[in-house]
Amino acid sequence: MSKEAKSPRFVFLVNQAYRKLQRWTETRPGTWEGISTAQVGLLFLLASRNQATIGEIAQALQVAPAATTNLSKRMEASGLIERIADQDDGRITRLRLTQSGEDASAQSREMLKELNKRISDGFSSEELATVARWLSHVNDLEL
Repeated sequence: MSKEAKSPRFVFLVNQAYRKLQRWTETRPGTWEGISTAQVGLLFLLASRNQATIGEIAQALQVAPAATTNLSKRMEASGLIERIADQDDGRITRLRLTQSGEDASAQSREMLKELNKRISDGFSSEELATVARWLSHVNDLEL
């Protein structure tokens, strides 16, 4: 009987890597002080868009609008974001970063630069492009 090559266990490996990255980010001294990794995702989104509605944020982060509402309430209470009226439609509320939110976003971005450097060390740019393409493919799948 021939022994077939064992296929990589992608789901297991991705989950393991995710948990390890999560632990690393949550244990960095002096970073994310009082901010969850979910909040950092929202900080980065608002930093790139300037303003967004709850629905836009939920869609971009691929979470339920109710989860986004709860997350934004905690972030507003901690002074990271603020609610503002839409300029064109007074019925629409938008979220934007406060100065504290901008500072937290910049600090988080620096920490993630260090992490990205560590996890890409030893790989060629072609290999990293393949990994990025594969992860983007998985993200785009209708699962």
